[in-house]
Amino acid sequence: MHSILFRQSQAGDAEAACVCLTPGWVRDGPHLSSRTGLGGSRRIQRIPPTCFETLDEDGMSKSSSASVSRLFLLNSWTYCAIKPRIFEPRIFDKEATGFGPIFEEEPLDTVYAEDSPENKISMNCRVRANPPAIIKWWLNNWEIKLMEQPDDHYSLVGGNLLITNPDKAKHAGKYVCVAKNVYGTVFSKEAIVKFGYLNQFPTDEREPVNVKEGQGAVLLCSPPSRYPSEVLFRWIYNDFPNFILPDQRRFVSQSTGNLYIAKVEASDVGNYSCFVSSPVIGKSVFSMPIALIPQIEKEEKRYPADIRVKFPKTYALVHQNLTLECFALGNPLPHIRWRKLDADLPPNYEVSMNGALLHLINVQYEDEGSYECETLNVKGMDWYRQWVYVEGPPEWAEHINDTEKDVGSELTLRCVAVGKPTPWIRWLKDGYSYGKGELKFSSLTFGDSGMYQCIAQNEWGTIYANAELRVVSCAPTFVYNPVKKLLLGAENARVLIECKPRAAPKPRFIWKRGSELLNNSSRMLIWDDGTLEILNATKSDEASYTCYAENDRGKSNSTGTLTITEATKITVAPSDIEVIVGDTAVLHCSASHDPSLDVTFIWTVDSSIINFYTDFQNYEQVMGHENSGDLVIKNIQMRHAGHYICTAQTIVDNATAEADVFVKGGIRVEEIGDTSVKIRWCLGSDHGSPLIQHVVQTKDFYALDPEDWKSASTSPVFLDGAAETATVVNLYPWMQYEFRVHAVNEFGAGENSQPSIKIKTWDARPTVAPSDVIGQVGISGELIVTWSPVKPQYFFGKKFGYMVAFKQHEDYEWKWSTVEDPETRRYVYKEKMNPDTEIQVKVSTFNNKGEGAASIITVVYSPRLAPTEAPLDVYARQVTSTEALVWWLPVFQAPPNWVDGYQIRYWRKYDDNEAAASRVIVHRLVNQTRLENMRPDSHYLIEVRAFNGAGLGPPSEHCEMFTRRPPPSRRLRVYKYVSFTRKWLYLYWDHIYNYWNESYVEGYKILFRKEGERYGKLYTTGNHYFDFPMPETGDYVVEIRARCEGGDGPISQIRVQGRAALSVESLSVCTVLVLALTWMSLDL
Repeated sequence: MHSILFRQSQAGDAEAACVCLTPGWVRDGPHLSSRTGLGGSRRIQRIPPTCFETLDEDGMSKSSSASVSRLFLLNSWTYCAIKPRIFEPRIFDKEATGFGPIFEEEPLDTVYAEDSPENKISMNCRVRANPPAIIKWWLNNWEIKLMEQPDDHYSLVGGNLLITNPDKAKHAGKYVCVAKNVYGTVFSKEAIVKFGYLNQFPTDEREPVNVKEGQGAVLLCSPPSRYPSEVLFRWIYNDFPNFILPDQRRFVSQSTGNLYIAKVEASDVGNYSCFVSSPVIGKSVFSMPIALIPQIEKEEKRYPADIRVKFPKTYALVHQNLTLECFALGNPLPHIRWRKLDADLPPNYEVSMNGALLHLINVQYEDEGSYECETLNVKGMDWYRQWVYVEGPPEWAEHINDTEKDVGSELTLRCVAVGKPTPWIRWLKDGYSYGKGELKFSSLTFGDSGMYQCIAQNEWGTIYANAELRVVSCAPTFVYNPVKKLLLGAENARVLIECKPRAAPKPRFIWKRGSELLNNSSRMLIWDDGTLEILNATKSDEASYTCYAENDRGKSNSTGTLTITEATKITVAPSDIEVIVGDTAVLHCSASHDPSLDVTFIWTVDSSIINFYTDFQNYEQVMGHENSGDLVIKNIQMRHAGHYICTAQTIVDNATAEADVFVKGGIRVEEIGDTSVKIRWCLGSDHGSPLIQHVVQTKDFYALDPEDWKSASTSPVFLDGAAETATVVNLYPWMQYEFRVHAVNEFGAGENSQPSIKIKTWDARPTVAPSDVIGQVGISGELIVTWSPVKPQYFFGKKFGYMVAFKQHEDYEWKWSTVEDPETRRYVYKEKMNPDTEIQVKVSTFNNKGEGAASIITVVYSPRLAPTEAPLDVYARQVTSTEALVWWLPVFQAPPNWVDGYQIRYWRKYDDNEAAASRVIVHRLVNQTRLENMRPDSHYLIEVRAFNGAGLGPPSEHCEMFTRRPPPSRRLRVYKYVSFTRKWLYLYWDHIYNYWNESYVEGYKILFRKEGERYGKLYTTGNHYFDFPMPETGDYVVEIRARCEGGDGPISQIRVQGRAALSVESLSVCTVLVLALTWMSLDL
């Protein structure tokens, strides 16, 4: 088969070059076919092997790998497309310095006011590229051809599109900035231009609103059409600018614009106008006035709460803010409360407008759920609930970056985006659609070069990730990474000589030693990446080594000279040693090495490098002479025991030696399991009397006192005097422990060893089940299960939680739900239980190792009728100014009226609404409880009701009580004095006298605790002074507060240092006298 090369002259070209391709599939394109008169069909043909040729300046052929734009096969002839050679950038060469377009500024969505005095819109687009990019603009997927079709409205300033005298019919829509240079084309994000407006209110008169005094009223705004819809609503009262300020009685909805008056008063008479402002377009309008005419009633009636402002089903965007509206009419004014079903309100919530607005700040996905607004007054309650969904626009979890790859190599382009709903991924290459999902290239060609755009999109937004893919090819060159000129290798060691030229595609490698061609053998190996490996190097291997690299673009070579040095050897190695805690140990290490090289000694212990600058207190390196680096371990402790390695390091090779250090007098922990560990110790001195027994003690993480050591269970049970090891058993899984040992002889027990290092046992399935499992059917028919949480030491692993299971007696399958918070003690199943049904309930535990033990099954009955009896003999007693205890006689009723629990309500008799009373719910087995968060010095009414799943029973008689007066709110003024001998600490404080509205001071409480700890020793006294023995060491805190019948007053603190700290510096006699006679005052 013949190959024909066409040479074609073009205007402005000095010459043109033609290339031919290797065998492969090619496509004839309509442009070339039509130009040659061969038709416009697109056929894929297989072409035979051809040579790579171009024409040089003298017309002679030479090797080339230039790309071909179009090929077609006609009869037996293969034609090559003609490509210009001059003025074309080297975009497929690794030497190319240009880059594709990068957006530095992209157009943004714009709202243009239709009556704006500024008669222009600017769509900004700034691009960085080399060579500079050509900027074009598209509107609604059509190119704006500024050159071919000039338009008086459009002009291009730099890369920005300026729209003069915008017309809604012509210029509204989606704009895209397109940037292009020889490296590729990219599209900007879509920017939408819309025209904003706010129409006037109708001029028709509005009918007056007549309403009875005490009733609620709603004044409708009926706002005019507008864009954007986000406006601010306010109401004018009589005259502008007298705006109504929303309060507990009046509310303006920002979703409808309506004015709501919960309870109309006679003073509300007047004219009201709805005022609408659009902050985006800077325009405001107001309606014709509405006359509100209250009708005076002889006796004002009361009306129950009636919710009129209800938030709709809402879709919120993650990381943004959300406001929910809820407002009710009623007399007296309703109280508004918010809650989230099945969970607490998010921690970032705020309530404003007297409860009418719930603000969720920085919304998160876990904030999704059903929200409930409850309004109540003394006449009744109303509630409303609706679902809030949280979704989010796409965000990149993984995106593409600029990539340079060799021709013929493999590549995968991947983008991963997160969002809700899940975003879908599509691709653009140079502005054209290029598939979805993941892009895979099995063999890159020059045609794969270009600008790629990964686009992630869902209904809430679209994001772009742009990157340039550059497929390059070049002849091998060692300019940037030549073979090292001077190569060093150790005798009898392994030598690696790297050969890493810049080349694309990957070159073939040949090595020569002098003029000798090297081949793979038992001592020499040429790796795929070009590295030459020489094993067991000797002096005979010293020579010059040359690496030759060649690919289809050319070839190159680089040479280095190898010198073999004397191998480094350890001459004095460290030996295993056994030392006692507190002693000093020396590990010797010396080495011989090539005299032309420097040597460095590196020490490691249990694979960790010793840093002599940070660990100088215990480690020191002694350089006795230039070939040694001994290690000194000072004040050795148990933690210093381990495996030590000395490494003698030169720039060519290294040598190592190892030794073990054993430390006696402490505890070493081995073989850690989930419920057992093995410990080892060294025998101590018997002081002339044979050792009889060893005793092992443990201390776990939850020990309240630093000296809270407990005797451990061991295997064997009895440890004789010769024992040096034991297995500690019956430990808690996933628990931190310390161990210590002491010996016993005929004279008694000896001193305890130093504690071992802290270890944690392995995790295991939990074996302790929750206790006190109680079930009941709530007032609304929901199933409520409570239990006593498992203590943390019984978690036995990570991710501890509870599994609540329940079923009706006749069912076979259990329903279950997981509770992941280990501190939780309550679960509520919201669906209403069938009445007159027996329900079985159990609670089990689980952790990361699996499910644990389950509690005993508890039987719960779902009632058919509410209780019919009220609790009797309700009695309450004050505890403090804010707490009280209440008792009652329990109610005993047989089915179908049995009691599941009691509801206790309490409120201030003259200051609170009964409907807004505080509530406490207790189980049926409880007939007393504590009331909290009460107001001091107040008159309270208390009511108790029995309840079950069918509802509340009748209320008890009201019990009346008065809370106590609060304690004095003033802090104590405390003084301290240290005795001359520094053995006693004396404290004195000014006595606090109570005001008429405060509780009488009965005495004082003093807490003496160690700094950083929560607990300590508590003292009480009726005096205003106290003395303590001075502690020997440590920092302590003394807390003093007044003790009153209304509770404890505020805390005053002073800090005390032990005697050792006071004795650090010697004090003169004068100084001591001054300290002994001076009171130290702290005004806390």
